[in-house]
Amino acid sequence: MGSGAQGLVERPPAPEAATRPAPAESAPRASVPRWVWALPPVAVLAVVFLYPLALVVQESLAPGAYADVFASESFRDALVTTVWLAVASTAGCLVLGFVLAVVIAFVPFPGGKAVSKSIDVFLSFPSFLITLALLFLYGTVGVANGMWTDLTGDASGPFRFLSTPWGVLLAEITYFTPFVMRPLLAAFSQLETAQLEVASSLGARPLRIVRQVILPEALPALAAGGSLVLVMCLNEFGIVLFTGAKGVTTLPMLVYGKAILESDYAAACVVAVVNVALSVGLYVLYRGVSRRAGA
Repeated sequence: MGSGAQGLVERPPAPEAATRPAPAESAPRASVPRWVWALPPVAVLAVVFLYPLALVVQESLAPGAYADVFASESFRDALVTTVWLAVASTAGCLVLGFVLAVVIAFVPFPGGKAVSKSIDVFLSFPSFLITLALLFLYGTVGVANGMWTDLTGDASGPFRFLSTPWGVLLAEITYFTPFVMRPLLAAFSQLETAQLEVASSLGARPLRIVRQVILPEALPALAAGGSLVLVMCLNEFGIVLFTGAKGVTTLPMLVYGKAILESDYAAACVVAVVNVALSVGLYVLYRGVSRRAGA
């Protein structure tokens, strides 16, 4: 063999690259349908709310129940009383809540922030607690009547309005006004103070600033808060009961009277269905207004 051939050194074949075993493919996870996760809350809702509501509707469908209730004068009076109390209370809450919210948000005074934060605490109070407070102040043996009898020597005081529709109206306005103030204060916190400063520098008086600058910004919050208060006033039971206003019968009070006092469950269910229908309709309105207002 030639020298060139001898110079060729036969190299051993390169060792084959160690082949790593391919990782075993993980078994695909069994995906749970979304409707399965909805079953527990739907089941709880069906047992706690839908089933009792279905029983109420079924009981109200007794022969002649709706005709008898709608023909009764007590139902018509309760319906009118419920509506006018709810509307009047809502109007009072809107006016009073707007004034108080403007003062808290734009008029500096010591303790303004504490007052603003205390509104959230006030919202957690039960309605009968406010009614009891008014009874201690203006009840038959309340503070106001006690002061009057001490000063004049009369046997009784003149303050007896709590047992009338005006007392119920006062109690509802007192209790529900913070439900209007809360969204108003949230809306006022986003209002640019530069607008108020510009309007003031141009010579606008405070009332004009409120009417032309603050009020337009507050309308969505007023609509949302007013809708909520209207729904809650339609279903208020504790205030009417604790004021002891015997001449004031609302739809919730009529349900109580028919079911507990008269044991007329069919009539009570009819009134309850009417009350629920009114509440649901107003709640849909409230949600629509809140969505537009961004509340």
